[in-house]
Amino acid sequence: MTSTKFVRRDDLRNIAIIAHVDHGKTTLVDGLLHQSGIFRANEHVAERIMDSMDLERERGITIMAKNTTIRYGGVKINIVDTPGHADFGGEVERTLAMVDGVMLLVDASEGPLPQTRFVLKKALEANLPPIVCINKIDRPDARVAEVLDEIYDLFIDLDATEGQLDFPVVYTNARARTATRDLKQPGKDLQPLCDLIVQTLPGPAFDPALPTQFQANNLDYNDYVGRVAIGRLKSGKLAAGNYTLCRADGTQEAAKVTQIYGWRGLKRVEIDSVDAGDIVAIAGIEDIGIGDTVADRENPKALPALRIDEPTITMVFSSNNSPWAGREGEFVTSRKLRERLFLEQKKNVSLRIADTEQPDSFQVTGRGEFQLAIIIETMRREGYEVMVSKPTVVTREIDAKLHEPVELLVIDIPEDFIGVVSQLLAMRKGKMTKMTHGGSSRVRLEFNVPSRGLIGFRSRFLTDTRGTGIMNALFDGWAPWHGNIQSRTNGAMVADREGQTTPYAVFHLQERGIIFVPPGARVYEGMVVGEYSRDVDLNVNICREKKLTNIRAAGRDENIIITPHREMGLEEGIEWIADDELVEVTPQSIRLRKKFLKQADRPKRRQEDDD
Repeated sequence: MTSTKFVRRDDLRNIAIIAHVDHGKTTLVDGLLHQSGIFRANEHVAERIMDSMDLERERGITIMAKNTTIRYGGVKINIVDTPGHADFGGEVERTLAMVDGVMLLVDASEGPLPQTRFVLKKALEANLPPIVCINKIDRPDARVAEVLDEIYDLFIDLDATEGQLDFPVVYTNARARTATRDLKQPGKDLQPLCDLIVQTLPGPAFDPALPTQFQANNLDYNDYVGRVAIGRLKSGKLAAGNYTLCRADGTQEAAKVTQIYGWRGLKRVEIDSVDAGDIVAIAGIEDIGIGDTVADRENPKALPALRIDEPTITMVFSSNNSPWAGREGEFVTSRKLRERLFLEQKKNVSLRIADTEQPDSFQVTGRGEFQLAIIIETMRREGYEVMVSKPTVVTREIDAKLHEPVELLVIDIPEDFIGVVSQLLAMRKGKMTKMTHGGSSRVRLEFNVPSRGLIGFRSRFLTDTRGTGIMNALFDGWAPWHGNIQSRTNGAMVADREGQTTPYAVFHLQERGIIFVPPGARVYEGMVVGEYSRDVDLNVNICREKKLTNIRAAGRDENIIITPHREMGLEEGIEWIADDELVEVTPQSIRLRKKFLKQADRPKRRQEDDD
């Protein structure tokens, strides 16, 4: 048997940045771009350049993996900014398939947090060599030595090899754009970090005997050239011309690549050809899917399909059928909704879209309610009107027993709230597996919790910890069904007619529960206007006006004092609703409503369900 001879490229490095949400990876990439001289001296550049989506800028998180390229000396460095949230695991899987090394970025005060663990575990499983970068060393509460020990503990916990444990460390202040290998010597710029990337991470290896193999890891769309596939050329040479498209299901068909793009900073530039190991974008193949291989025409060889974490949370998306459908949105029909959802599935391999028995409803399955909420918010901004159901978990049969997904939940809270949080999770079938005191007044708790126990947990958790708690969950396998979990105990206040809410009606109803709408808001029959203090639903006339007569009492009329209403956003609404309720989402409004709007239909329907 002949041995395969791999060749390494010294003029190229492909690197992914791994970090927890808000640890500064996007700011660090900004610094590297500025240092490389990509921008003109007079060019106006926004902060967090890599966060190009409006939602990313608003929330300060990375949702879509993105590419950029810098040049350092004679070496081209392709940098991929990965999402830090476990709900976007599909993006992470695909990113790691394109690179030869990773940079683990950790906050000098907070240390490695759960999302760091999630992506690092995948990188170590893929045998990618790491560089550790401890960021925000200028923080007054920085504890660099302890954080480095925690990183070693994390690597050992994730079964890292001896070679992976022998990682180089660099200390950075991304905001000031400085890096140093020795804390006693303050950094002047990011040159030590660039040196470390070039010296310690390997260039891409390829077999020169193999024909052309390019795998699509990400998809984009351009109005001029159509669908664009982004990925890495594993072997051979790629130029515009005819190839064979090898699909993930094993089928093959002829395909033509019309254009090839590389990156110069953040700008996509057209190039004639590319050699093995580089990350590029190709255009011309309209129906290419994620994981498909563009192979040599004469000798096509497919690359292994990409493995993605299983989705665990499912929701039903329906076209809007409320009395006000079509007033605020541009796209209302089920046909438009179906087209948009299936387009999303083509871009995001961690999603599953399926038709249901109702022609206007579609089942959407993803990694978590946060991922699904981002998709709903994106569609809403594009002009879609949609109704979504309460999230439920995906179950499966293992050895003739019903199993459900389980999450590893890591919580960081002040010591005062240990009791209240433990009690809250015990009601949701959570079991504490670990407790760590960080030396300050905060404590880190680890729980094993069924995924359905976490639906609606985030808002209660933030309320009970007065906004001081940090929580993160990641998929931890399947376990036997945990039994019944108590959900929302309170009923809903439901409007019994269409009209406009009045201060008089709101004032008299607020003693019965929490109101969700302000005075002067428009409501319709079946719309949820508040949370009732008891465990049953209450139909209310929130449009009632005070009857005026010509008789006046000797005393003055009672003052109307209205408590501020609770604003229900998209995520809060999804968490709050019960099985017989929906969230109506339009470009201008988010409303909670009953599935059956007519008051006369609801008790009858519930009776049928019980039978």
